[in-house]
Amino acid sequence: MSNHYFDPRLKIFSLNSNKPLAQKIADAVGVELGKSEVRQFSDGEIQINIEQSIRGGHVYLIQSTSNPVNDHLMELLIMIDALKRASAKTINVVMPYYGYARQDRKARSREPITAKLVANMLETAGATRVLTLDLHAAQIQGFFDIPVDHLMAAPLLADYFIEHGYEGDDVVVVSPDHGGVSRARKLAEHLKSPIAIIDKRRPKANVAEVMNIIGEVKGKKCVIIDDMIDTAGTITLAAEALIEKGATEVIACCTHPVLSGPAIERIDQSSIEKLIITDSILLPEEKHSDKIETVSVGELIGDAIKRIHENKPVSPLFETKKG
Repeated sequence: MSNHYFDPRLKIFSLNSNKPLAQKIADAVGVELGKSEVRQFSDGEIQINIEQSIRGGHVYLIQSTSNPVNDHLMELLIMIDALKRASAKTINVVMPYYGYARQDRKARSREPITAKLVANMLETAGATRVLTLDLHAAQIQGFFDIPVDHLMAAPLLADYFIEHGYEGDDVVVVSPDHGGVSRARKLAEHLKSPIAIIDKRRPKANVAEVMNIIGEVKGKKCVIIDDMIDTAGTITLAAEALIEKGATEVIACCTHPVLSGPAIERIDQSSIEKLIITDSILLPEEKHSDKIETVSVGELIGDAIKRIHENKPVSPLFETKKG
């Protein structure tokens, strides 16, 4: 930690989902991580103890609701309740990865809208603000009646690609589906590159079929961008389709490396040369791969926390540093 932050009322706590990222965020802000303990009873019940006074404090609580999603969500809700009962002035929930974000609408009859349910639970528990990163659906911000600050990783990823020479007309930014076009367009604007779109049909959950490529990729370096990669079916099929259409190189990137099931094996065996991820989700040792490189969002989130605490705009964080 290089500098101590000037306001002792700003406090950062971490739960169990991603302590390394929480430490990077605390270092970027210039504060020590708060002291708390998370225990489990023998039947799995979670008990939390805050080991310092936070009365009147502005608390930023770091927790991605990643695998195991339900355990991490319950940790978060219980900690919010503990902070509220300990008289924290504000409880700012920092969710780099918002679990259940894929359930943002009723795609079929009699389905729940679980992303809205999670928003309700966070507010009921006592959250006064949410800070998150690359929501699967941006409209989830509207599920809350408290302020939501929605950060984007595209500028960070753009800085990586610019630094490694992936910019200009020789590069095509590819959206793996129609829903990700705005995300691809943002990255393409930073790189000053054109975009292409994969037109896919998904016959059932976690199974994707590539149908068509909209855009010119022949002789180009292709950068596929998605908000998350789960089983990697979509991204690897997209890479094969791009190579078949004449792309000279395929690199993929995502904000949230869920990487469940056969994801790592698929990536290792695919035409993808590199996968650039962020550390919004802690990647366990067994999911490491020589193809994967990580860009940290710790400084980005740390800067956002300072700006929020000082009532400064967060919008400057949407620009690249190298562009």
